[in-house]
Amino acid sequence: MTTTLTDRFGRTIEYIRLSVTDRCDLRCFYCMPKGFNDFEVPDNWLTFDEIERVIAAFAELGVAHVRITGGEPLVRKGIEDLSSRLSSINGITDLSLSTNGIRLRKIAPALAQAGIGRINVSLDTLQKERFQSITGGKIEKVFAGLEAARNAGLAPIKLNMVAMKGVNDDEYIDVAQYCMEKGFSLRFIETMPMGSTGQDAVDHYVSLEDVKHQLQQRFELIPSTMPGAGPAKYYQVAGSELKIGFITPISQHFCDTCNRVRLSVDGTLYMCLGQSHNYPLRDLLRRRIPQDELIEAIRSAIELKPERHEFNEKPRQVIRIMSVTGG
Repeated sequence: MTTTLTDRFGRTIEYIRLSVTDRCDLRCFYCMPKGFNDFEVPDNWLTFDEIERVIAAFAELGVAHVRITGGEPLVRKGIEDLSSRLSSINGITDLSLSTNGIRLRKIAPALAQAGIGRINVSLDTLQKERFQSITGGKIEKVFAGLEAARNAGLAPIKLNMVAMKGVNDDEYIDVAQYCMEKGFSLRFIETMPMGSTGQDAVDHYVSLEDVKHQLQQRFELIPSTMPGAGPAKYYQVAGSELKIGFITPISQHFCDTCNRVRLSVDGTLYMCLGQSHNYPLRDLLRRRIPQDELIEAIRSAIELKPERHEFNEKPRQVIRIMSVTGG
C-alpha cells in the first residue's frame, strides 16, 4: 500500500484537523451567530472508537500531524482519554490542540500527560471589556489557562489573534510584547467570509501585510520557521525568542501548498474551508466496513479536494459557519 496520500494536483496530504465538537463555551462574533443553537445532536457525533479508526486509517496513508479542534474541544467529555488514544497510534508523530483557553487551567496537566504537545490558544485582545465584547467570556480564565499550560510543559504555546480593523488593530504590538514576556509565540490570522458571521467579519478585514508593517515600526522581523504543519509564515523578533506567524488565506492564499483536510464532529470530511466539497464517513463507520475499505474511501475523498478556495471571487459561497466545519 502506498504510504502517501496525494491529491489530483500533486499535493501531499499530511495533516488532519479533527473536530470533536461543534459546541463552544464562547460566542466570538466572527465564528458563531448570536443565539445560535443548531448544534449536531450527540448521537451523530463520531464516537472515540470511530475517531480512532479514522485517524489510524489516515496514519496508514502517511498522515502524521493531527490537530484536535472544535468548536471548543475541551467541552467534549473525556478529551484527555481521546488524546491518549490518538497519540498512541503508530505513525502519528505530532498531536496538537486548538482551544479558547477557558477550560485549560484544570485540564492542562492531563493533556500533557496524554500526549498533547503544541497548543494554540485564541486570544484576540488583552483588554477585559473588549474580550467580553468579542467573545462573551471572561479573559481571566484564559490567562489562568495559559499559565497552567506553561506550567504543565505544553510547548510551544501559540496565541492566535484574528486581526480586525476597528476591533483590535490598536493591540498588535501590545500582544506581541505580552507574548515576548510570557515566552509564547504569536500568529495573526485574516478574517474569512464563512457563513453569516464571516460576512459580518469581512467589514473588519485587514491584510496582514498592514499588520506586519505596523509591527516593523517597532521590531526587526527576521524570516524564521516553527514546528508544525500549518500554513503560517514565521518571523523572529530580533534580539528575542519571540516568533510571529502570519496566516493569509485572503491576501496571499497558500492553496498550492495545502496539505490538510478537516474531519467534522459528525464524520464529514471537508477538503477545503472555502469550498463545499465533502465526503461523509459516519455511515461507513457505523456499517463497520473493513479498514482497507475505509482507507479507499479516504482516497476517494481526497480526489474531491479542489485546486483552491474562492473566498475572493465568491465571498458568499460558503454558508456553513466555522464551528460546524472545525477550526
